[in-house]
Amino acid sequence: MDLRFNTSLAEGYKSASQIARVLTEDWLARNMYCPICGETTIRRAEPNAPVKDYVCEHCKSQYELKSKKSTRDTYPRRVEDGVYNTMISRITSLDNPSFFFMHYDRYEVNNLIIVPKCFFTPNVIFKRKPLSESARRAGWVGCSILLGEIPNVAKISIIHNGEIRKIDDVVREYNRVYSLQSKSLEGRGWLVDVLQCVERLEKNFTLDQMYTFAQELSLKHPGNNHIHDKIRQQLQYLRDKGIIEFKGRGLYERVIVP
Repeated sequence: MDLRFNTSLAEGYKSASQIARVLTEDWLARNMYCPICGETTIRRAEPNAPVKDYVCEHCKSQYELKSKKSTRDTYPRRVEDGVYNTMISRITSLDNPSFFFMHYDRYEVNNLIIVPKCFFTPNVIFKRKPLSESARRAGWVGCSILLGEIPNVAKISIIHNGEIRKIDDVVREYNRVYSLQSKSLEGRGWLVDVLQCVERLEKNFTLDQMYTFAQELSLKHPGNNHIHDKIRQQLQYLRDKGIIEFKGRGLYERVIVP
């Protein structure tokens, strides 16, 4: 994997955003493998495919890339995206893509993570205000991905500060995290929200501490009148998947510490 961009592709472009898009998309197509099955290459999707930039020919997994010029190894809490309705329609179809998030500087990649598709719900998509009537695209409604609302365990590192992780390690971690997926959008929402609460506590935490999030969770899931039961159910699910351990007497421990 060569971290450098092919800068010759920037010739003829004047817009900084266009140059960034061309260079980063080309880099991923030339260098990236499929983090799900380990296939050595992924191909670009057909032009203008909604919320989909790349496809794995082997397992048919879909991916989208979001890139930003930065030297930081931490990612912003909010990442700008495209049309709100298109994004919501795509992620609620349960056939949504996983997302690559890239940081680059001096025409090379310094950080890259992958977030599995099962962690994208309407709650992590922010609806921006419509553009004013005086704007060229008056009334256009965009969105932002609230990356800060996605659990850290779902942000799987591929490149960290210029260091490239082994493919087998990335695939193993991806599939362990992806095993948390739910076949329902509601189940996906509970997974994201409860994992977020778990990560806000210390590595060792109690059931009573989790119950302190009941009011917050009830606001996110107003149709559920048994929040405490749902918290216990989700903790058992995370325990069965090896994300947390039950130590007895209402005590839990995170196995994967972001």
